[in-house]
Amino acid sequence: MIRFAVIGTNWITDKFIEAGYLAGDFQLAAVYSRTAERAKEFAGKYGVDTIFTDLEEMAKSDAFDAVYIASPNALHCEQAVLMMRHGKHVLCEKPLASNFREAQRMIDTARENRVLFMEALKTTFIPTFLSIKENLPKIGKIRRAFFNFCQYSSRYDAYKEGILLNAFNPAFSNGSLMDIGVYCLYPAVFLFGEPEKVLANAFMLESGVDGEGSVILSYRDMEAVLIHSKIANSFIPSEIQGEKGTIIIDKISSPAKATIVYNDGTREEIGRKQEENTMVYEVKEFVRLIREGKRESAVNSFETSLLTAKIMENIRRQIGLVFPADQK
Repeated sequence: MIRFAVIGTNWITDKFIEAGYLAGDFQLAAVYSRTAERAKEFAGKYGVDTIFTDLEEMAKSDAFDAVYIASPNALHCEQAVLMMRHGKHVLCEKPLASNFREAQRMIDTARENRVLFMEALKTTFIPTFLSIKENLPKIGKIRRAFFNFCQYSSRYDAYKEGILLNAFNPAFSNGSLMDIGVYCLYPAVFLFGEPEKVLANAFMLESGVDGEGSVILSYRDMEAVLIHSKIANSFIPSEIQGEKGTIIIDKISSPAKATIVYNDGTREEIGRKQEENTMVYEVKEFVRLIREGKRESAVNSFETSLLTAKIMENIRRQIGLVFPADQK
């Protein structure tokens, strides 16, 4: 069993742990939280006795082999670097870091310490997404991708009442682009590579983060249009449009249903059977790589993570989104 520790005790960590046990070859061995009370409460749900409230002490422990980081975005870099310097493999939630500089530092640290490091962006491992990639040639020359992820945040209600939670606080490197938009950008980079030009727009909240936004990635013979929001819902599917047909995708962040509609009107369903908890597939990849002694995923590669971080930084410059982490 690969022994995992977790940093972060929110709902996404619960989903990760569930996915880990579904994936197999996984054991939750330790839990970190800022308070012992919260650490004990969370660990108790899974029958885990080892808890930490001090990251330095945790990094030095031999109670676990790998760590899943699901803390606020602004904390990813320092936590990941600390763990990797002590020989721990790190699976870090998206977005990898606050900015490109941090992402590069994290990857450099992984290489220096010969540990596995991967961005936990689940989309690229999901069976239906892999089917979409494999079926792209059927739609001919690709002319446009439209990736849409707009999800009203329950925390926005509190924000409108004057309560500033992490989700809308620039101190934690948050906002729509970082939390939601990355689900549109990362798959675009994965499928189409680096664009020639990036054009971005956003609605900025008084707290200093973006509430919603749009991005156009221009390529030599196509474009990718990305729409993201934390302050409104959208029920429009995503699409990849080609000269011979269009692939309609139900949800770009976690695709379950995908359909090719050819120019003559015929349809082909290309979705695949998959687990309801789609984090299973990234965990399987991470555990497999550890077992095989690999230090980088060929799917969620360092190149893709760095390019995504680079483009996100470009977008933030255009919309005026600045984080305290940028000043370090």
